[in-house]
Amino acid sequence: MRYNTIRKMDISNGPGVRVSIFMQGCPFHCKNCFNQETWDFSGGKEFTEETIDKVLNLCDKNEIKGLSILGGEPMAPGNIEGTTKLAKEFKEKYPNKNLWAWSGFKYEDLKNKDVLKYVDVLVDGTYKDELHDPTLKWKGSSNQRVIDVQKSMENQEICLLK
Repeated sequence: MRYNTIRKMDISNGPGVRVSIFMQGCPFHCKNCFNQETWDFSGGKEFTEETIDKVLNLCDKNEIKGLSILGGEPMAPGNIEGTTKLAKEFKEKYPNKNLWAWSGFKYEDLKNKDVLKYVDVLVDGTYKDELHDPTLKWKGSSNQRVIDVQKSMENQEICLLK
């Protein structure tokens, strides 16, 4: 598994000041994707225990409100194991900080995956250029959903973040 970049202070991918990691590799190749350099599964840098340690250490500051995991595609078959490990360790170390993830896969396809035990908010669905709307918050196209994962799992139905 590989990752593309880590942002130490990100204010555009979730609420508040956050740490963001962009995983490497994406099977979707959405038209006009904002992050095409993350498509190649062999690009970027190796994702290791040291990568997880670096991300967790960056999240240790009081001003950091949470972690965002994006891509590429963090839930791709070759990435989901590392994404799950990072998410689990983050929530164990920082139970009061939130974890957001973006995926082209739908919540319905991920709801039985261990990773969602640790994700607070999932922005799901592929980016659709014909549905692009720059006024949308946290997503690029109107087909995508911003889902309160824990509430959705508890209620056994999709609950959108309000």
